[in-house]
Amino acid sequence: MSDCLFCKIIAGEIPGNTVFENDKVYAFRDINPQAPVHVLVVPKKHMDNILQCDAETAAALTDAVQQIAASEGVAESGFRLVSNCGRDGAQSVNHLHIHLMGGKQLPERMG
Repeated sequence: MSDCLFCKIIAGEIPGNTVFENDKVYAFRDINPQAPVHVLVVPKKHMDNILQCDAETAAALTDAVQQIAASEGVAESGFRLVSNCGRDGAQSVNHLHIHLMGGKQLPERMG
């Protein structure tokens, strides 16, 4: 989508602090981190949210999360994955993205 912020980052039109990339997934550091490690993991193919995600994309995202968690040093200590969906779910960019957060003890309560 031409007006999608994340599509522009994936295309290199807007700089992103790249953490991981392959043919299906792009991951970059959140510009407003909520934890020492806060990476956004997105499919390169535009889809608005998790409700549009197919099995192939879900597998690619899961594989990327595993690799990123290991490379960021949070695989052993633990991390949180969050995918906001829709207006009431506080989704701020309408491109499926998974927040991978860790690097410290995160609060149990999210809201």
